[in-house]
Amino acid sequence: MEARIERSICVEPLAGVSNAREDLISKLPDVLISQILSYLPTKDIVKTSVLSKRWKSIWLLIPGLDLDSCEFPDYYTFVDFMNDFLFSSREQKSCLNKLKLSIQKNENDPSCVTLWTDFVATGKLTHLDVEFGGPVLMRVYWEVMPLSLYTCKTLLHLRLYRVLLRNFDPRVDSLPRLKTLCLEENVYPNEVSLESFISSCPVLEDLTIVRADDNVRVLRNNSGLVIDAPRLKYLTFNNEKSKSKTISNLGSLVKVTILGPFNISSVVGCSKQQMAHNFLMGISRVRYLIVSEDMMELIYSYLKVDSLPQFCNLSCLKASVWLSSFDFLDILPKLLESCPNLKSIVLDTTCIVDRTKETVERRVSSVPKCLLSSLEFVEIKNRISVDDGALEVARYFVENSVNLKKLVLGLASSFLRLRLANRAVLKDLLALPRRSSMCQIEVFNALNGRALCYRKNKKTGRVGRIF
Repeated sequence: MEARIERSICVEPLAGVSNAREDLISKLPDVLISQILSYLPTKDIVKTSVLSKRWKSIWLLIPGLDLDSCEFPDYYTFVDFMNDFLFSSREQKSCLNKLKLSIQKNENDPSCVTLWTDFVATGKLTHLDVEFGGPVLMRVYWEVMPLSLYTCKTLLHLRLYRVLLRNFDPRVDSLPRLKTLCLEENVYPNEVSLESFISSCPVLEDLTIVRADDNVRVLRNNSGLVIDAPRLKYLTFNNEKSKSKTISNLGSLVKVTILGPFNISSVVGCSKQQMAHNFLMGISRVRYLIVSEDMMELIYSYLKVDSLPQFCNLSCLKASVWLSSFDFLDILPKLLESCPNLKSIVLDTTCIVDRTKETVERRVSSVPKCLLSSLEFVEIKNRISVDDGALEVARYFVENSVNLKKLVLGLASSFLRLRLANRAVLKDLLALPRRSSMCQIEVFNALNGRALCYRKNKKTGRVGRIF
């Protein structure tokens, strides 16, 4: 392998020229060499410093650095390395624009990240990722981000995980180029800091908020979390605990992801239903929507009182459902009515059901617009072996979707293995007259992803299992 690499960078001299092989890489300018080195692991980059006197300092010009304290013999060695790098790179006029620090520290380890962040934030930094892990969970050992980070004019991407943020002055000109912001399990100085921080990024496009047991429960006068970012395209909530969320001025929003617990409550002067309406209106222009079980329960409660706002741009919906399919088939048409241009829907269901055929027929009388025009793909996953609710939901789509091209049904293996009646129901589903002549039905094991070998005979119309 080394011989092949050597041949790729060295050439034999022409006739009449010295027999010494020529080092082509060393003829490249330092900036280009440092760019090539940036594609190597950090430990391999550092090794190049022993090649020659010139190479001793070239690696300090690399544009990106990805460091994990666990890859060093101990934390003090990691600190010494980082200090030496920053000191030397200052003398070499550092080109560092991307820095990722994954830090595992103990309670007796020194605090240095604040100073390091302050140093790089005053340069030409475009990407910063700081992550704290390790056995130290007490916030007293977490490190504070410097104020210079808030005013970095070049920063495009910022991810902070388990750090302390200082009080933010919204009057200060801050982060004018930041497009991606990921805040995970941090601690904020007061009730308005998170909102002010987000609102101070005028070109923000991608926002992720992951909450833990932090110190911010309710922001700004009990009105909940307020997000005002006109250019925001991607918004992710994970374990968001604010009583309410207000999304305003987000006409550019493309994708919203809601993971884990999610709650909206009433606040002073505004009912829970109205707060839910405001939030749903705020995200109603999205094209892609991923929602958790908690969010689906919120939608279910909302639909008992009123219809959803129209999600006219929504093309793809992915939802986790923890409801009886009796209830879910009750709200499914209402949910789909609000998505007139939906093309794809993925349902991860956990349903318990005891239904009759007459009830099914009564409930499918309403056919939403998207089933008559745009819906092309449906996937239903169900990992609960005691339930046939997923089959009833699948039946609803098969019987009513005019342009459906594929329905994928994922079932627990025990569902088919232990209950012959369930297998009969599945065969009935595959044998159903399909409203769409293009529709294909695929069945697979939801736990291991293996396809179940059922096929419809084109000549006889019978459905059989193939071994």
